[in-house]
Amino acid sequence: MDRALGPCRSGRTDPPAARVSEGSEIHGMGSKGKTNPRPANARSGGAARRRGCPPGPAGARPHPGNEAVKKQKRRGNPGESKKRKRPPQPPPSPRAPRPPQQAAAPGLAGFAPPAIDALLDRARAALSQGDWRGARAAGRDALMAAPDDADALNVTGVAAFHLGDRAEALSLFDTALAFHPDHGEALMNRGNVLSDMGQWDAAEAAYRDVLATDPGHAGARFNLGVLLEISGKFDAAEAAFRRILAGTPDHAEALFHLGNIMKALNRLQDALGHYDAALKTAPGHAGALTNRGAVLQEMGKPLEARTAYTQALTAEPDNADARYNLGTLLQESGRPAEAIGEYEAVLAQDPGHAGAQVNIAYALRELGRLDDALDASRKAIALAPDYDKARVNLGDLLLEMGRPDDAVAETAGFLAIHPGNTSALAFQAIALNEAGDRAGAAQLLDFDRLLRPTEISPPKGFADVAGFNAALARHLRAHPSLAYAPASHATRRGRHSGELTIGDKGPVAGLEQAILAAVESYRRALPPERDHPFLAQRPDKLALSIWGVVMEDRGHQIAHIHPAAWLSGVYYPEIPDVVRDDDPDHQGWIEFGRPPADFHATQDPITTRVRPREGLMLLFPSYLYHETIPFHAPVERLSVAFDVIASS
Repeated sequence: MDRALGPCRSGRTDPPAARVSEGSEIHGMGSKGKTNPRPANARSGGAARRRGCPPGPAGARPHPGNEAVKKQKRRGNPGESKKRKRPPQPPPSPRAPRPPQQAAAPGLAGFAPPAIDALLDRARAALSQGDWRGARAAGRDALMAAPDDADALNVTGVAAFHLGDRAEALSLFDTALAFHPDHGEALMNRGNVLSDMGQWDAAEAAYRDVLATDPGHAGARFNLGVLLEISGKFDAAEAAFRRILAGTPDHAEALFHLGNIMKALNRLQDALGHYDAALKTAPGHAGALTNRGAVLQEMGKPLEARTAYTQALTAEPDNADARYNLGTLLQESGRPAEAIGEYEAVLAQDPGHAGAQVNIAYALRELGRLDDALDASRKAIALAPDYDKARVNLGDLLLEMGRPDDAVAETAGFLAIHPGNTSALAFQAIALNEAGDRAGAAQLLDFDRLLRPTEISPPKGFADVAGFNAALARHLRAHPSLAYAPASHATRRGRHSGELTIGDKGPVAGLEQAILAAVESYRRALPPERDHPFLAQRPDKLALSIWGVVMEDRGHQIAHIHPAAWLSGVYYPEIPDVVRDDDPDHQGWIEFGRPPADFHATQDPITTRVRPREGLMLLFPSYLYHETIPFHAPVERLSVAFDVIASS
């Protein structure tokens, strides 16, 4: 299972994806990208990174334009990264010949409309110089002379977008297409604006319209690939980029994005290969260098990761993402003072970077400067008041300072605004217990009601559960995303997969149906309950995420929660004989309720243990901390974990 422990440091970022509109007149649309969190960091014994701990700045939507493409994923924390440098712009698309200008009408002696070509050239020149107001003025003058001119509508729409008026831009592109339905650049730019507005389905349709007219339109295919990537449609995104590479094998940006997709799928070695290929074509590609460093850091190779970050900063000294990642690497390496310097440099470039501020607060705690850490925590919350991990870190700092009642009050205040927040509920159970309110903690940790075991029936196509388990175990062991103990996950001495619902599902398709049936049964057994902080917050629409773990001798998972989910669970297809009822050490068992070692909890926790067995599925609220107890045997223990996530 993935983990999200606290207190947390905000994790590494991957550079955002700017958008390319090749051959388009929408040069550079989307001037700012936003960075994305990598699994966040914390310390549990050694340094450990955790999925879902404090992210960096907020997730960006697709940005149209001709900027060099950087990595982008979904994120949830406020703030923006620095503006990216653009490579040289491609020349404007050729325009169709225009009819000669008409003479002035009778009665308008002395007046002649300006030559529209000259006005459009002036508008394009202003765009190339970043003079958006001048470009819009010239475009409007052109429209005064020819209100139905699609090129004039298109170029004016580009200028309007850069001036922040997306509604006007969209209207201008729509008008251009009403007069000229096959105007490729207006179609393309319409998709870019819709993408920037977060209307991804409409943007995808616009890009596909371009490709239906011109299958070889590289810009539309590239933008479609990026849009599919950040929408989580990795199979389709991969296909789009591979089609680009089929025609242009050294397309650095397509190689870079393939690396990003492999990284998102936990295929770390494949990701490195694609980043290396991109760097062979574009040696100074700061995004590929930064993401290469993030993958190496995930693989537990800090020296190589640092080299990659340093190379990224050499190529682009003001690259906030590479500098931020370097800070996390220094912090994980036990050098918090140096890390603070890197984070401060990030904040100098991007004062709204809440992830850097969270990490400064955590580093100050590591240095024993608790009062300074408290001030820094308050600054982080001021930057991102809805940032749950910043509140949890503040709460744990208050525990460390001997103020459990204040920790409870801080978390309760956050939950009043964000009821049901997974990270806050998890910490509140700890804080209540520390403050002496064991009954309040027990209400949240009501294992008898909230932790529900179930035995699955054989999925369709399988005669019995044993046959299904054998097929599921084979599928998991052969999955291409299995990586050994990724640093951002809870697994120790074992392999951890990426998303199992992507690509060839095999027997996972049957498991999906079993999970959905178990979730529906869970919801029926525990109807909404107004006074319970978990049961009162049942989402109506749900999505499912599934991944697997193959543990080896002495394998285990450290304490974690699933902060992005509402309900979580685990299924056991293969359990070794060493995991048994009569073992006083409970080897291989799963334990619920024990806080991570790096929280400042001193009271005895409220816990329970469950012995895994083949065919057993456990469902539980995602805020329940859980871990597994190491087992000692030359065998493997297989589990498949899942999250039930609120879907909009």
